[in-house]
Amino acid sequence: MEQLTGGTTDQAPADPGARDDVLATQPIGYWSGLAHAAVTRHLRDAMARIDVGQPQYWVLNRVNGGAAAPSREDVVTQLTPLADGPHEISRVIDQLLHHGWLRLDAGRHLHLTDAGEAARVRLRGLVTEVRAVVHQGISDEEYVAALKVLRTMVANIEADTGS
Repeated sequence: MEQLTGGTTDQAPADPGARDDVLATQPIGYWSGLAHAAVTRHLRDAMARIDVGQPQYWVLNRVNGGAAAPSREDVVTQLTPLADGPHEISRVIDQLLHHGWLRLDAGRHLHLTDAGEAARVRLRGLVTEVRAVVHQGISDEEYVAALKVLRTMVANIEADTGS
């Protein structure tokens, strides 16, 4: 691995076959993007086999969590940054209401129905199985270390850009 002045490691082009001794030169954007795409594809493929999408799981979890039942607007606001577009979460809520997995109370707050809770529990089991495949050969300590590194990189960028 080549060092630039000031102890900075040189940036090499992305190389999926890079040897371990040159991994420090690899671009994080390439590898984090590759990991994101592979994990998301694997999870969505597993969910598709039981006719559910990842955004449906997000909504079921969000409605289930928290001390107070959320409004539709709360769920849309909180989950839209994860979604594929600005209207996706609203559409998913409509689907889940139609399927009887969610219901609205008189105050327009969302609640899981018994069928919705059963679906959420089933999906949680599926996600746990997928997580086991993704984490195979990776200790909890290694996983935590990787997330700490990513979190620090995000903080570095946000501090540098003033975001």
